[in-house]
Amino acid sequence: MKVFLRWATDMVVRFSSSLDWVLCLALGMLMLIGLAVLKSAGGDGLVFAQGARFAVGMGAMWAISRMSILRIRSATPLIYAISMIPLLAVFVLGTGKYGRQWLDLKLFYLQPAELLKVSLPMMVAWYLHKMPLPPRFSTVMVSAVIIGVPTGLVMLQPDFGTGVLIAASGAFVLLLAGLPWWWVGVAVGGVAAAAPVAWIWLLRPYQKDRIMMFLDPEMDALGAGWNIIQSKIAIGSGGFDGKGWGQGSQSHLNFIPEQTTDFAFSVLSEEFGWIGVATVLVLYLVVIGRCLWIASQSRDSYSRLLAGATGLAFFVYVLVNGGMISGLLPVVGVPMPLISYGGTSAVSLLAGFGLVMAARSHQPVHGGYG
Repeated sequence: MKVFLRWATDMVVRFSSSLDWVLCLALGMLMLIGLAVLKSAGGDGLVFAQGARFAVGMGAMWAISRMSILRIRSATPLIYAISMIPLLAVFVLGTGKYGRQWLDLKLFYLQPAELLKVSLPMMVAWYLHKMPLPPRFSTVMVSAVIIGVPTGLVMLQPDFGTGVLIAASGAFVLLLAGLPWWWVGVAVGGVAAAAPVAWIWLLRPYQKDRIMMFLDPEMDALGAGWNIIQSKIAIGSGGFDGKGWGQGSQSHLNFIPEQTTDFAFSVLSEEFGWIGVATVLVLYLVVIGRCLWIASQSRDSYSRLLAGATGLAFFVYVLVNGGMISGLLPVVGVPMPLISYGGTSAVSLLAGFGLVMAARSHQPVHGGYG
């Protein structure tokens, strides 16, 4: 019996040695909270479906964490190229409520844009790790093409919210590589200058409605402004300790729209109150802080840029959804990480954290990287 226990212990240690347990614990707690919210908002069926997706994502995270970061780095251009294939295919075979954002693979729906949240920062980090840092003008221009092509394709689907997040994940790699802040000012100025053109020629009517309702949701309180108004009511009615799990009137009386996806965090706010929101935000901060700590300990630029960008991109996902449901940002269809229902999003997020763990546990020795 002692021999078996020793063998079992050794096997557990061996197969879990690549995992970062601080990150795993925070992610695990977020997933459990997410399943509790889905149980209240959508029932057992969603819990089982999302649990299965979490299991797939955790399997991917574990498998990736055991890979050599040097092999991952070498395979990055191929991974980036492969992830572009479904992104192009969605224009021919895709489906969606407002355009073509999903591929129906019969067994499940695939959102190709979510794959770029992982492969895009990988590709920018792969390109920059070979270049002198901070990046020169020519380096920034090539990086802009790497970022801009998939971002443009996603926005043409149209999926403006996901496009912004994909662009941000690539931009963070550049910032961590030492991009001067005046470049950021130029980029912001360019976006501001292009805004009137985008309003006239690029934005769909429903996207314009979302922006107008962000500015004044009372303008159409029973129509386009309904989502934001009901979400803010749910958040405010939660108070300090919430109404209790499964007791949210806004969600259970179907006042909150998209309560299992975009507005799942509104359900959590109503039922668990300030305490629940603060707990989740602390867990998010642990995840983000751990990614940045791993980045700071990395000995090669690829690992440092990739781990840091993953943490900062995760921060933006939380910020955008939190601002969206509270009326501080326009509604752009961005889910709350690991809380909202969604398969491709959950699996791609966990796979990204697998890359962070690989960067921590498989650091190349000095002189072993280029």
